[in-house]
Amino acid sequence: MKLLTLEEPRALEQAISVMQHGGIVAFPTDTVYGIGASLAHPEALERIFEIKGRDRDRTLPLLVASPADLDKVTEHVEPELLRLASAFWPGPLTIALPARESLPTHVVAADHTVGVRVPNHSVALILAKRCGGAIAVTSANLSGQSPARRPEEIDPALAESLDLILDGGIARGGLASTVIRLEGATISIVREGAIPGSAIEAAWRQMQLGSSRDGGQGSAADSARTG
Repeated sequence: MKLLTLEEPRALEQAISVMQHGGIVAFPTDTVYGIGASLAHPEALERIFEIKGRDRDRTLPLLVASPADLDKVTEHVEPELLRLASAFWPGPLTIALPARESLPTHVVAADHTVGVRVPNHSVALILAKRCGGAIAVTSANLSGQSPARRPEEIDPALAESLDLILDGGIARGGLASTVIRLEGATISIVREGAIPGSAIEAAWRQMQLGSSRDGGQGSAADSARTG
């Protein structure tokens, strides 16, 4: 395991290179520290399950560099769901989307969906962008343990199994992302996290109300600001 601080010369470039060549890197996000790997290297995704002791039915979520990169992981996003996400992205909101057939099985749930979000952290965004637009990332802890908010909180047994730890100081969020899915015309809160489910549901209701008033031209972001 190698530890680099972001202040060291070319530290981020080294992290990018490690992931591009099939390694696993720990790095700060807007929620907690994550460990990530490139989707182009299924063997690295397999290693994540092994070193975390993660159940195989808990597939790995994805971070994408921008909403424009969603087409790399899904063939379709309901327009209303995308409008809702725009109120909270970049940020700690994960949405369940139909997975592309080409994605590794490690990130595809039994219902053929994948969890996706756009993080509000420059390091995570750059890593995703330089690794094809999307990377698989989960919290940097052994399964069952609390997520790490700084490198020294990563369990030594896990840390020694990583190829690189990128020290970016404390992860400012501290809470995992909120996970949602669209079920018919209803937003379902799969996991409560950094964004209160009530805030998401309120934005959804206001967006629906705005759509009925303006013929569908309102945005979730407008609803969130006025709410």
